[in-house]
Amino acid sequence: MASRGGLAAGLLFVLPGALIVLALGMIYAAFGNIPIVEAIFFGIKSAVLVIVIEALLRIAKRALKLPEHWVIAALSFVAIFFLALPFPLIVLLAALYGFWRAPEPSPAIPEGSVPIRTRLRGTLRTIGVWLVIWIAPLAVLIAVLGRGHVLSELGWFFSKLAVVTFGGAYAVLAYMGQDVVVRYGWLDAGQMMDGLGLAETTPGPLILVTEFVGYLAAYQHAGGPAWLMGLLGAGVALWATFAPCFLWIFTGAPYIEWINGQPRLRGALSAIIAAVVGVILNLALWFAVHVFFRKVELVSIGPLRLWTPEIGTLDWQVVVLAAISGFLLLRWHWSIPRVLAGAAILALGARFVIA
Repeated sequence: MASRGGLAAGLLFVLPGALIVLALGMIYAAFGNIPIVEAIFFGIKSAVLVIVIEALLRIAKRALKLPEHWVIAALSFVAIFFLALPFPLIVLLAALYGFWRAPEPSPAIPEGSVPIRTRLRGTLRTIGVWLVIWIAPLAVLIAVLGRGHVLSELGWFFSKLAVVTFGGAYAVLAYMGQDVVVRYGWLDAGQMMDGLGLAETTPGPLILVTEFVGYLAAYQHAGGPAWLMGLLGAGVALWATFAPCFLWIFTGAPYIEWINGQPRLRGALSAIIAAVVGVILNLALWFAVHVFFRKVELVSIGPLRLWTPEIGTLDWQVVVLAAISGFLLLRWHWSIPRVLAGAAILALGARFVIA
């Protein structure tokens, strides 16, 4: 009964927002080049940066409790922004450090004193069932279309993403956004930010932005009927993102109390969350550079990589809209949908009234 309830709750949490994101993605793909739609998303992009900064401040306040947490966050930022180290590697290194640095268990409350309320056989059965549910459809997809097809690549990419979903959607967005834009070239930076803005306006988890990415990537690059490929891409992205989540939840839920009783595991999780702050800072700067400047170049100097904007391409309208959005969100504490709507209205005015 618990698993049925968890499945029902998970589906009802995801599906309403997924349907809305799918509809918005289809409208965006079909009509995104119309001037009025371009103006709306111009405003949304300006507000998205502020939304990411607000999330960064909120998470940092909760995660950076000790001086070493600040050091972990700073090193993580340098690792991903300047050295382009993979997000999974950063998470692994932070976890190892936190595990090693954790204090010894108190004699009054010995480590492992909380009992495990499940049997190993049941855990292994849960893992086996959900691994099959997750992987079997994606394996069939690869067998039919080949590993190089966009739909197959989407399944593999979002499956990897689901394995390293630590620290919430904003942390994963840093990993996803740059790979989708730079490595695979499925979307450009503007489309990635538009997708985040759309996901912010819908009910359900922010990670539904993966559905937008899947739809647009397949719509633009899969060949065949664009809308049909887009639907398949959205479905693959949703499946590869959320099927593993059910695996983690149903497998790990019986062990939550036991994990909380392990100082070293708690230390590893604390270090991971601290590292996530640095990763989200990287996301905020990456968005800022691509939103404020029309032309940005990736410059490599030895092992270092740096996104370098052309100063003359600074868009003052974006700067003004971002400043207003920041005032509304951080000072007046408007809700995110209201801020996005306000930025879109201001952008429409700037495009069609002022111009």
